[in-house]
Parts: sequence; structure tokens; C-alpha cells
Amino acid sequence: MILSGKEIENRIGGDIVIDPYDKNRINPNSYNLSLHDELIIYSEPLLDMKRDNPYQKIQIPKEGLVLEPNRLYLGRTVEFTETKGLVPMLEGRSSIGRLGLFVHVTAGFGDVGFRGFWTLEIFCVQPIRIYAGVEICQIYYHSIEGDYENYTCGKYQGNLGIQTSLLFKDYEA
Repeated sequence: MILSGKEIENRIGGDIVIDPYDKNRINPNSYNLSLHDELIIYSEPLLDMKRDNPYQKIQIPKEGLVLEPNRLYLGRTVEFTETKGLVPMLEGRSSIGRLGLFVHVTAGFGDVGFRGFWTLEIFCVQPIRIYAGVEICQIYYHSIEGDYENYTCGKYQGNLGIQTSLLFKDYEA
């Protein structure tokens, strides 16, 4: 079951943490999260799943930044989130998608108990100017049935910034 916007609002400060929180960002069944002013791009055109790929950080200036098609950008939310006993999910906003900007297409499923900033996979189909602070995606929450353990450790738990792929760790013995 997905929580309604009113239920998300009721649970803020309890089993849902969104910091900073602005009640004006509540939707009928989600909450809008915003884009931080820093992005990461990988430095090499060929990425390798079995290694930590080099990258560079770029800032989004006040006048915005034009994203190039066919390039992956990693960003993060301004908001730190935490859940207890709920499964957080992330989706791009339809207003953003209608501009050909795809946000978090493949990895929107969060683990119960996740806490941290969300790293956003950002891709565009044509050049687009983006701005820091834009409400770029939405988080929504599923209840969970049955026994569970809160996610307390792992590759991405508790991240404090943009997190590049750590898939290479799966290959370490």
C-alpha cells in the first residue's frame, strides 16, 4: 500500500524523516525532493563494472547548467531522508520527464530503513538547462508486510554525498 500525502505529513518526525522539510512539497501520494548544486560525471567514456571508475565533480552555477544528451550525470537530493518500517521509492516528476530529462529511471527502489541522501541518475534526450534547487523527483512510501529487518549497513547506507557505483565491490573476495 502507498501512503497518501496526508499520511506522509502525519508521519514526518516519526517513521519518516525528510530534512529539510517543506509542507508545500507534499503531493497527493508523494513528496518532491530537490536537486543539490553538485553533479558528478565519469571521466572516461568506457565504464567497467569491476573497478571504481574515475569521475569529476562539477557545480551547477546560478545561471544553470546545460546537460548534454547521451551522458550520464549523477546528482543528489538536497534532502536527507530516513525511514523506519517503510519502503521508500523514488521517481522522476512528470513535469521533468516531459522536458526529456530522465531522473532515477533504473534504481528507484529503496530499502526499508534507508537513511541518507539519494543519488540521482540523470540523463537527457536533448540539451536542457537545469538549475540547483529544482524539485526534480518525488519520494513515496510503501508499507511492508511480514517480518523484516531495517537496512542498517551496506554499500550505500548513510551516504553523505553523491555516490558513484560501488558494483565493483561485489567482485572483491
